[in-house]
Amino acid sequence: MDTIKIATPADAENCLATLTLAFCNDPAIRWMFLQPSQYAQGLPLFAQAFGGAAFQQATAFYTDRFEAIALWLPPNTQPDEAALMALIQQGVEESKQPALASILEQLSGHHPQEPHWHLAMIGTDPIYQGHGYGSALLAHTLATCDQQRNSVYLEATNARNVALYQNHGFEVLGTVQAENSPTLYPMLRHPQ
Repeated sequence: MDTIKIATPADAENCLATLTLAFCNDPAIRWMFLQPSQYAQGLPLFAQAFGGAAFQQATAFYTDRFEAIALWLPPNTQPDEAALMALIQQGVEESKQPALASILEQLSGHHPQEPHWHLAMIGTDPIYQGHGYGSALLAHTLATCDQQRNSVYLEATNARNVALYQNHGFEVLGTVQAENSPTLYPMLRHPQ
């Protein structure tokens, strides 16, 4: 496996490009950004608002040639809610906004109250999927979380990924869905 590196703000453009490729078939993200141009513009903005704090916290990681990216929010670090709300209002079809508001409210009910790491986004360029890059990025930071005795939370936006996360010790907390949206799976992993 290639080296895992810390992504600096200067690496953000390459990281966001990889995430844009990685999520092109994601059911929940494509439900939000259905049109190709809407997706191409919206996904990098979403990733920056949701997990971009990782670049400042030195908790954004990538494999050697940007095959895979992980944006981790350490304890007491939050997504940029103002940027997320602005993006939803401007970039998501108005007819989907009530369902999206319901999804966000439901997810907040699953979010742990104690200090924890939040895996905001993880993705692998489709031409490298299935080669262990994502698992390597997961294992890299989960080891740190275990050493610090911190729980880890994530929202799986694709049912296909639930088993991968379960293999790394995550448990499904429930399901989240509204109107015609795909199902999301909030998941938690206790330190091991």
